[in-house]
Amino acid sequence: MPVMTFAAPVLAGKTEAWKTAVAEMSGPRKAEYEESRRRMGVTREVVSLQSLPQGDVVVVFLEASDPQTIIARYLASDMPFDKWFSEAVLKGVHGMVASPPANHPVVDWGGAAVSAA
Repeated sequence: MPVMTFAAPVLAGKTEAWKTAVAEMSGPRKAEYEESRRRMGVTREVVSLQSLPQGDVVVVFLEASDPQTIIARYLASDMPFDKWFSEAVLKGVHGMVASPPANHPVVDWGGAAVSAA
């Protein structure tokens, strides 16, 4: 299954908004979150908050049928949860208006072989 990783900087002062959104996705919006991920073809998602001297960053690992299109599909979706996620998290916390630039994995121990960049 294809994977994608990316780092999404948290806009200044938006860490608590991010934590609130995550609490909603693991609480009252959990069923919507899970249905949304299944509909988008996501089979695994790992999200971590990393605090750096320059500010907070969310590090994301996505395993999906077409991971490179996930963010653009959320931003364009008319489904209620996807619209909320796009506004509250992608745009509101990260300032995203498009998919993050592609990255190029150079090490994938235990997965498919990856060549040097």
